[in-house]
Amino acid sequence: MGVKPTVNEIDSEGFVGNIRQIESPNKDARPKDVDIDLLIIHSISLPPGDYAGGDIEAFFCNKLDVKKDPFYESIKDLRVSAHFLIRRDGEVIQFVSTELRAWHAGKSEFFGKNRCNDFSIGIELEGCDEDSFANLQYANLSSLVKTLQGRYPGITSERVVGHSDVSPGRKTDPGPRFDWSRLKNQLEK
Repeated sequence: MGVKPTVNEIDSEGFVGNIRQIESPNKDARPKDVDIDLLIIHSISLPPGDYAGGDIEAFFCNKLDVKKDPFYESIKDLRVSAHFLIRRDGEVIQFVSTELRAWHAGKSEFFGKNRCNDFSIGIELEGCDEDSFANLQYANLSSLVKTLQGRYPGITSERVVGHSDVSPGRKTDPGPRFDWSRLKNQLEK
């Protein structure tokens, strides 16, 4: 049985209640007077295609044991994070306050605005291009998106995008198996 948390409230510090918090050091202050009006959906699995263990959490906290898998040598110097991770079983974990800038989008652009990390929230789904996402991931993603839209009204449905939309040619996530229609339908309920 998967985990279905309550993700219906964000406190004044930018944290969602009733979910696990793991603080990532890979964050900093947003520029002053920036409106948070973009939500970027990503996918990640570490090692690629593997959904067991806590390597994503370790990676976002700069504690990844690079000797565990040959792939890790290629990412050992990266310093990245996301605001949230939704695991395969539906568990939602928060790494960075929504009020701060998480380092999730890298070189990116959305409708003529560069540096999407400045004005976006990043949600990672545990997954990859080759696999479909789990039902609980969609359920908890839509719940989290609605909660974020309630706090940040600039995040309209049109401003919920994939990493591939803000970094075309460089990124493919959340990938061809992500069901955008399903998410849109769940957000309209």
